[in-house]
Amino acid sequence: MGETCRRLPGQGVLVVLEGIDGAGKSTQLRRLKEALERAGVEVMADREPTDGPHGRRLRASATEGRLGPAEELELFIADRREHVEQVILPALGLGKVVLLDRYYFSNAAYQGSRGLDWEEILRVNEAFAPPPDLLFWLDLPPEASASRIEGRGMEVNAFEHRDHLERCREIFARIRHPAMRRIDASQSADVVFEALWGEVQELIQRGAGRRDVR
Repeated sequence: MGETCRRLPGQGVLVVLEGIDGAGKSTQLRRLKEALERAGVEVMADREPTDGPHGRRLRASATEGRLGPAEELELFIADRREHVEQVILPALGLGKVVLLDRYYFSNAAYQGSRGLDWEEILRVNEAFAPPPDLLFWLDLPPEASASRIEGRGMEVNAFEHRDHLERCREIFARIRHPAMRRIDASQSADVVFEALWGEVQELIQRGAGRRDVR
């Protein structure tokens, strides 16, 4: 395994939103992107798995039949390697704020809940993937997750069964990372956003030479 990936100071900001399905990651990512753009900050928002060939295969597996844990993890890592090289690092190199809906912490939780070593999953990814400057864990009980998913008129897929989500949540709770912030995602979307936005503002204002973001 190689050394942990690091970035030079000033090479953009990486903000990651994590949590089980239904926690509101996509909604909050959109709101953060809009707020940053209004503040005149260059921002790039994306998600994992991506829409590339590996990511499409993973998304299809959620409804067509889930892959084995090792094969699933292999696809996630291949997808992420391309994402890091082709999208994330170039955007950070241009000084942008990069917002991600899921990152390798989801692999630790979701594939770890299937019996793989979640700490080893983190180590493998951290050998090539840039670490987040802010890591938001939107914490939501699995029963609330299921209610939100069903409330959208959607069926629970292979990644979203309640017992599986409970195991995922337990692993998220065990992850220790200096950039990690636990946010109670059972609160209203407005309350959650204010908590996220305050942290993002503080992070950017600490950056050398950056304008105030209000």
